[in-house]
Amino acid sequence: MAQKADTVKKSYMPTGVRFGVDMISIIRTPIEPEFGGWEGVADIDIDRYYLVMEAGRWSRDLTSENDTYSNSGNFWRAGVDVNFLTNDPERNNFFLGLRYARGTFSEQLTTFITDPVFGDGTIQNANNDVRASWAELTSGLRVRMFSVFWMGYTIRYKFGLNTNESSGLVPYDVPGYGRTDKNSTWGFTYYVLFRVPFEGRKK
Repeated sequence: MAQKADTVKKSYMPTGVRFGVDMISIIRTPIEPEFGGWEGVADIDIDRYYLVMEAGRWSRDLTSENDTYSNSGNFWRAGVDVNFLTNDPERNNFFLGLRYARGTFSEQLTTFITDPVFGDGTIQNANNDVRASWAELTSGLRVRMFSVFWMGYTIRYKFGLNTNESSGLVPYDVPGYGRTDKNSTWGFTYYVLFRVPFEGRKK
C-alpha cells in the first residue's frame, strides 16, 4: 500500500524582524557638500511575504551662477515584498515589491539679479510644509552574510508624484523621491541589516 506524501503546512507566524541602514546616503553625506541625509528600514516576514517600513531624511544645497536652492524634509515608505527564494535554507531573499510613500519638506529658491538702473538685488521664493506622495515598484536582494548580519540592495521605480505646494514655486527636489522634472525616476539603496529572530519560531 502506497504511503501518503508528507504535506507541509505553511506558517504565517513571523519568525524574525530585520533592521538596517542605507550605506549610500551615509557615505554621500560627508563627501557631497550639496547632500545630507540618512535612511533606515525594518521588515518582518509572514511566510514568503515581508512587511516593510522605510523612513529617512535628506537635504539639498545647490548653487548655480544666478541661483541658490535648498530643501530639507522627512519621508517614509510602507509596503510589501514577495520573496521568490522560498526554499533557501539561509532565508536569502530575491523579491518584487510595492511601496506607498509620503514626505514633508520645505524649500527655498534665491535668484540674484543685476539691473543697470536699480542695481543688484535678490528674489526669494519658498514652499513651507509641502506634503508629497508617490508610489514605488521595487526589486532587490537580501543575503545573509553570517549569523544575524545581512546585506542587500533595493532598486526603486518611483512614479505618481503628487505635491500640495501653495506658492507659485514648483517643487524642484522632493526628499525621498528626487528631482521632479520627470514623470518617473529611479532610485537605489544598499542596506546593511541585522536580524532579530523570535524565540521558538524557526522554519
